[in-house]
Amino acid sequence: MSFRTKFILILLSATLTLYTVVGGWISTRAQQPANDPNAQLRIFESVLQHIQNDYVDEPNMEKVRAGALRGLAYGLDPYSTYLTPEQVKEFNGGNKDNQAGIGAELSQVASYLYVVAPMKGSPADQAGLRAGDIIEYIDNKATRDISLYDAKQLLNGPAGSEIKLRVLRANSTPLTITVKRGTSRAGAAEIRMEAGRVGVLRINSFADGEATEVRARLQDLVKQGAQKIVVDLRDTAGGSLPEAVAVANLFIKDGVIAQTVGREGKALKTFTADAKATLFSGPVVALIDTGTAGAAEVVASALLERNRGQVVGEKSFGAGTEQQLFTLRGGDGLLLTTVKWASAGGKTFLGEDRAHSGVTPTVEVKGQEVAEAVDPDELTGNDDDAINKPEQGNEKRDAATPAPAVKPAPAEDVQLKKALELLKDKVVQKAA
Repeated sequence: MSFRTKFILILLSATLTLYTVVGGWISTRAQQPANDPNAQLRIFESVLQHIQNDYVDEPNMEKVRAGALRGLAYGLDPYSTYLTPEQVKEFNGGNKDNQAGIGAELSQVASYLYVVAPMKGSPADQAGLRAGDIIEYIDNKATRDISLYDAKQLLNGPAGSEIKLRVLRANSTPLTITVKRGTSRAGAAEIRMEAGRVGVLRINSFADGEATEVRARLQDLVKQGAQKIVVDLRDTAGGSLPEAVAVANLFIKDGVIAQTVGREGKALKTFTADAKATLFSGPVVALIDTGTAGAAEVVASALLERNRGQVVGEKSFGAGTEQQLFTLRGGDGLLLTTVKWASAGGKTFLGEDRAHSGVTPTVEVKGQEVAEAVDPDELTGNDDDAINKPEQGNEKRDAATPAPAVKPAPAEDVQLKKALELLKDKVVQKAA
């Protein structure tokens, strides 16, 4: 076997290596740096030799190759992934005709498919999926340990077709939720007035063009006499970075709003405020929760770091990345995260783990439904997770338990209540 072939096969055996040699790596880490590529390559070569010389059957190197590359990408972040040649063609060709999804922002937590937030009014929302749900099965296919990209492909299908999801939700037996696939677009920004001339601006999306809609709704609030604004960003995930910057600019007249970051934390692009685009200069409070992610985190962090207002609620999820496709010689490819979104101060929203991800509110207020959402930090990716076990006696009815078609009447919005209290106190201090 030529050196070139052996070198390629070594790289393709990465997944098996990571699982097989972890014990040896621990014992030798004191002698060699963990991130030394040459040291890792020598380990890969050793594993490859065992596969070639000691494996009971003739190994299928095409499968080894695909598995190795898939494992290499899987160890990075939820959004980096290995694509087969067919997936590369689909990725470059765009969505197929009549293909639709369920309308939810998804990620991975502890190897589980995790619902960051369903889009308001989407099939997922109408079917009863909630932020924080774990999708354990898509039809009869387990989602644990498959890539986020593969899971999304399983969710997509012909518009109007139905798909069954087995959902894990804390304090509940597993649910089976049927979702009818379809195209969806989040509703426009919503507004209302509260006592004390407080305007509430609810932003449901940061899709292209939404910043213009948000600006119009904010103008409506000002015309109605709003002197203080609550910006509600709860359960708003995904969206465009430029749209988020434009929305933040409505409240921030100068300085840095956000940036993108590359390798070694190097700033790639900085987004600054345009004074001419600023519309409101009064007191502002933002609301966030665990379903706040991506573009919404840009707005919350900008208000926080530029001292434009307090942020109330729960720590946001932590997202905001950009990927680049690197096509390989075999026609397959690696979709790698090459850019992260970051706050004005350079803190990326997606950190190395959940403890270092997201935006932390200045005033923490737990939402009423927090006890009903799965705590991702309690998930280990093992079958013996407590959340993965139905109560005794419920085994037969658990698979057929439907999600409630209608959500229960909402309890008091304690997070909004706190935001209104903060704005009221601010006005009293100003008057004094």
